[in-house]
Formats: sequence, C-alpha cells, structure tokens
Amino acid sequence: MDSFSALIRTASHEQHMAAETSTFMSDLLGGRLGVAAYGRYTEQLWFVYEALESGAGRLAADPVAGPFIRPELLRLPALERDLAHLRGPSWRAALSALPATRAYADRVRTCAEQWPGGYVAHHYTRYLGDLSGGQVIRDRAEKTWGFPKKGDGVRFYVFEGVANPAEFKRSYRRTLDAITVDDLEKQRIVSECNRAFALNTAVFRALGEEFPLSA
Repeated sequence: MDSFSALIRTASHEQHMAAETSTFMSDLLGGRLGVAAYGRYTEQLWFVYEALESGAGRLAADPVAGPFIRPELLRLPALERDLAHLRGPSWRAALSALPATRAYADRVRTCAEQWPGGYVAHHYTRYLGDLSGGQVIRDRAEKTWGFPKKGDGVRFYVFEGVANPAEFKRSYRRTLDAITVDDLEKQRIVSECNRAFALNTAVFRALGEEFPLSA
C-alpha cells in the first residue's frame, strides 16, 4: 500500500501541475513581466503566510499539526524584508489582497483555527513547494531583475535554517507518513491539498488578469 505522502503527491499531481503552469507564472518565469508583477505576487504571498504562521504557535502542541510546526520554515520575516526592498519602507500601508488571495488566506486561517488536519494540507502544499519549485522562481528572479543572490527581493525563497533541502523534504514526508489520523481523515486531508492548489491557481489567474501581456 502506498504511504500517505505518496498518496498525497499522486492525488494532487494534476492540480499541482495546473498551478505550476499557470499563464501568469509562465510569463513571470519567462521574463515577460516586469518587476511590478513580481512585487504584486510577493504581496499576495504575505497574506497567505500571515494566515499560515499567525496560528502556528497555537498548533505547536497539537498531536496532528504540531510535528509540522518547524521554526526554520517560517517565511513572514523574509517576506517582509523582500516587500520593504520591492515597495519601500512604507510597504505595509499599500498592501492589498486580491479577492482570490483573501479567499485563500481565509481558508488557511479557518483550518488553523478549527481543523489541524486541514492546516497540515496547507502547510504541506506551501512549504514543500517553496523548497522545490520556489528555488526556480528565486533563480529566475535574480537573473531577470538583478536581485542580489539569495538577498533582498528573494529572501522568501532562502531557507537559511534548512542545510539540506532534499533530506528535509524526506524527513517531512516521513512525518506525513506517521500522522496520527484514520483513513477517512487522510482522505479529507488529500482533498484539502487539492483545494489548496485550486485556491493558489485562482490567485495566479487573478494576477494574470491584472498583468496581461499586451498583444
């Protein structure tokens, strides 16, 4: 029988690919959009991670979500440095969430407050994605807009506390496999992973409408 981490990966593959190959992300990574689009995307990430991380402390002792709460993953301080670099010192005053981002952040917050298994689904889709595909975004951003390597502008993608990302991801998957929930709850978590990817894709779609490539 497949492990739980393998089950999640297989079940969410299609949604994952849809998120990764969105028009906005393709245009951004292809260098066809300006730094303003990258800044706007970074701004949307702030709302999602604020929802994800503001509730993390409360969940640290939870038997289901607690094992996943690892301080070396926290992204908000790095995101805020990036936003200060991209938007200037008063970045917070101009911060605004797209409706799709608001829906995503609200769902994350609801799970953090009411459903530890659902929180794990969002935790998995975000942080493992940042450690994997996020590195491609960092590399392209450095090359396209001249950010210093692993410096201000791309710090969100730099996990200074994770010395060996490949081993960390293996360890994370072992934690998933050891999760203390029954099969029905595992199915619910898998469904929430798919929902997380769909919410993320909706944000990309909204960003694509805000930053269309001129024909």
